[in-house]
Amino acid sequence: MYQELKDVRAELTGPDGMFAITETEIRGQMLKTYALAPPSLREIWQLSAAHGDRDYLVYEDETWTYSQAHAEAAAIANWTQAQGIKQGDRVALAMRNYPEWMLCYWALTSIGVAVVGFNAWWVTDELDYGLSDSKPKAFICDVERLKNLLPIRDKYADMAVVGVRLPEPVEGVIDYAELKNFGGSLPDATIDGDEDACIFYTSGTTGRPKGAQLTHRGCVTNIINVACMNTISAMALARANGTEDQLPAPGEAPPAVALVTSPLFHVTANNCGIQPATMAGGKLVHMYKWDAGEALRLIEKEKINSVGGVPVMARELIAHPDFEKYDTSSLVNLAGGGAQLQPDLVDKIDRKLPTGKPATGYGMTETCGVITSISSDFFIDRPESCGMLVPSMEARVVDASGNVLGVGEVGELCVRGSNVIKGYLNRPDATAETIIDGWLHTGDIARMDEEGFFYIVDRAKDMVLRGGENIYCAEVETAIFKHDSVVECVVFGVADERLGEEVGAVVVIAPDAELDIDELRAHCSNLLAKFKIPRYIWLRNELLPRNANGKFLKRELRDTLDPADAK
Repeated sequence: MYQELKDVRAELTGPDGMFAITETEIRGQMLKTYALAPPSLREIWQLSAAHGDRDYLVYEDETWTYSQAHAEAAAIANWTQAQGIKQGDRVALAMRNYPEWMLCYWALTSIGVAVVGFNAWWVTDELDYGLSDSKPKAFICDVERLKNLLPIRDKYADMAVVGVRLPEPVEGVIDYAELKNFGGSLPDATIDGDEDACIFYTSGTTGRPKGAQLTHRGCVTNIINVACMNTISAMALARANGTEDQLPAPGEAPPAVALVTSPLFHVTANNCGIQPATMAGGKLVHMYKWDAGEALRLIEKEKINSVGGVPVMARELIAHPDFEKYDTSSLVNLAGGGAQLQPDLVDKIDRKLPTGKPATGYGMTETCGVITSISSDFFIDRPESCGMLVPSMEARVVDASGNVLGVGEVGELCVRGSNVIKGYLNRPDATAETIIDGWLHTGDIARMDEEGFFYIVDRAKDMVLRGGENIYCAEVETAIFKHDSVVECVVFGVADERLGEEVGAVVVIAPDAELDIDELRAHCSNLLAKFKIPRYIWLRNELLPRNANGKFLKRELRDTLDPADAK
């Protein structure tokens, strides 16, 4: 089947293929692009209008058809322009996975206004940083995020604030219902592919998140990458099995009915899940929050055929005590992204879902989504792999000196292509450090096998990956160091069966100070989102071990500690 995979890929991406690859000059470099790609997300959204009365967004007992969603998005766009917000300006979104998130996203990107996706876990201090860094002209939020905004509202007096699903009116806050009253058709706009579509914040090694600038071209390219890789996999397997004549014709395959599980301020859900499904006319079922039991109920009720999210969600779903009580026969795809899908889980999904297959993708905010992907029998055959490179990208594995390594050799994975971000907002230093001569240094240690499949074996970055959330140790250390009683601290990942990793910290307190665990965690809660606060804390009085250069021996220290001894 691997020869069929190569053949199909070559056919589909060749000059006459439906996913033909060409080259385009982008920011001074000739990079791979799709010859038939629309220029911006505006065209993607407009194409989806053809799906008309087909169900699009579902949340509890509410449903939007594509026609209704387009009407509401047009009204939001008209309100935006009435506020004097112009193409090139920014508007921040901060809320749960409500349907309004996507309606606002499509409305804003369709008129060239960049969406700033705020992490819904952020506390007031983090919110303040994001607002001062991105300077949005409007802030659209739900009641929880509004509570975090109010203590600093006066600092952003010129910023319009819109409340979504507020239980009661709030002075100085525009009710979202007013936006829907504007009506009208979608305003005209001509959007260049290199304009910002959105700013998504990714945790930074210097202690503050960095705003990654995802372009329209990058987001469109990612949508086509997802569709292309899915098509290649399905056609290759069908050809290998002799069932190619049974495949539906292009555009005639049943649309996805997808459960939206992971946060929309991440590329995993927004770029890799919702956007491709929207282009194909899929139905997107939203949840108030993740709950495996509720997910099973929705799978049966809505006949969901695709569930994505971080691996822990797939694990909880198939391990749920009520799994056998629900009809999950509609499921054909159970995917994990945002973190490594463990090999044992690949096997469990294959055995637990007779009608479905496992899938995963490896990607980054900095690539607007996927870098590699793998699914179905290919994944079952190579459960430790994260897949083959998407057609729009080039990749190389390099050693510490930048020398390109061969097949099977381990080094840092570097990639380039039309879906790499423009850079980091207001951070030319970080951009220059991460993107060198057009090559994005992922910070992940990888190898490639003889068939072109990649394997992530370690991370070069000082980062904890907790349930799909990137937590940079420096950010947590910075918060801990702000406590007056702390002399030294190091933060690292502690293995966790459910979430992959949890945050651990060793904290040295001053000789004359008193500090207990509850006080330290309360201190952190004022500076960090809840998921970043260390679960494991070791308090000590002696200074931390160092190497000859004075750097803390973090890994060596971690390996001597027992989580059972932590507080």
